[in-house]
Amino acid sequence: MTRPAGTAEPTATVPDDPRAALHRLRQEVAKAVVGQDGVVTGLLMALLCRGHVLLEGVPGVAKTLLIRTVATALDLDSKRVQFTPDLMPGDVTGSLIFDPHTAAFAFREGPVFTNLLLADEINRTPPKTQSALLEVMEERQVSVEGERRPLPDPFIVAATQNPVEYEGTYPLPEAQLDRFLLKLTVPMPSREEELGVLRAHHAGFDPRDLRAAGVRPVATAADLAAARASVGQVHLAEPLFGYIVDLCRATRATPALELGASPRGATALLGTAKAWAWLAGRNYVVPDDVKAVARPTLRHRLRLRPEVELEGVTVDAVLDTVLATVPTPR
Repeated sequence: MTRPAGTAEPTATVPDDPRAALHRLRQEVAKAVVGQDGVVTGLLMALLCRGHVLLEGVPGVAKTLLIRTVATALDLDSKRVQFTPDLMPGDVTGSLIFDPHTAAFAFREGPVFTNLLLADEINRTPPKTQSALLEVMEERQVSVEGERRPLPDPFIVAATQNPVEYEGTYPLPEAQLDRFLLKLTVPMPSREEELGVLRAHHAGFDPRDLRAAGVRPVATAADLAAARASVGQVHLAEPLFGYIVDLCRATRATPALELGASPRGATALLGTAKAWAWLAGRNYVVPDDVKAVARPTLRHRLRLRPEVELEGVTVDAVLDTVLATVPTPR
């Protein structure tokens, strides 16, 4: 996740509080995942906002390892679903199974009944199965035969997709993309970071055994709940409400886009800006907080016009223009 010039990485300022617990989590994740600080920050913001994350990156950049490590450090239950063309909706949400011993149907929970669901290569399954996640992501429940079954709290979906291989894939519809709070781009590591990966593997690091790597729970669901309550108390000055709305409205009026940010995008930008400010140790939001989270919060909610896309223009470039032209509150 990129930051504007002059915006510092959030750092803890008050010890022995929920903020300190989440910053200990960052240090714990670093035992298994080299680099990717921006992506870790994005995952923390998603947990604070009870939002879902779409991770986009080429294979081999530790997307799956990152999710598993965060779940271990937070002492949360996590499950992984490998999305394939033959995956059915019931394989994700669960289904009714006939029990011959009781001569009745019993509900067998699907993998969504967890705290952190890793939806691996979500764009490799048809829309019918992708849509099974819509209710799960929005309502945090599963409805089977008219009966609603709530999911555990906390619950977020972390979905991955490969940006370079489109054969045999099904692009996510806009309605589902809008359910994701953030779209995080997982970059290739720097040379020094890649050397660190090689040294760790040479020393015996096994990504399938996080306990052996020294990863331990350093925060709990209670810490996360307390942190969410603190984020809810972050103050926002009245001009910043207008700034967020003006940014989203500007995307709807930009000629390069055929689809701009919806009101859901504006509320998402409000939540992520408050989470970013809280992680930075403040109880108030400044304009730089909004700018820091605008790209990951809005990029997946926008759609370029085909002729603009053919010219090589990216959504992030359009967002940069919007951020540069909309007046910043003083």
